[in-house]
Amino acid sequence: MNVKIWFGEKVRKLRLEKGLSQEKLALLAEIDRTYMPGIEKGERNVSITVIEKIIKALNTDFETFFNGYKIKQ
Repeated sequence: MNVKIWFGEKVRKLRLEKGLSQEKLALLAEIDRTYMPGIEKGERNVSITVIEKIIKALNTDFETFFNGYKIKQ
């Protein structure tokens, strides 16, 4: 699976588990609300800075967030 799609699906899953709208998550992450749908659909090539903001806004950490992701060689 493409890493952008995997990342977007993981963001969406955690966002829904926490009962957040895309707009609320974007506000917490301090990113533009119009950017979030593209992230969740795997359409955006997200910078490491934005990844960090989203992970913090979801109240998790890199290790927990990326647990289970396998890099394809």
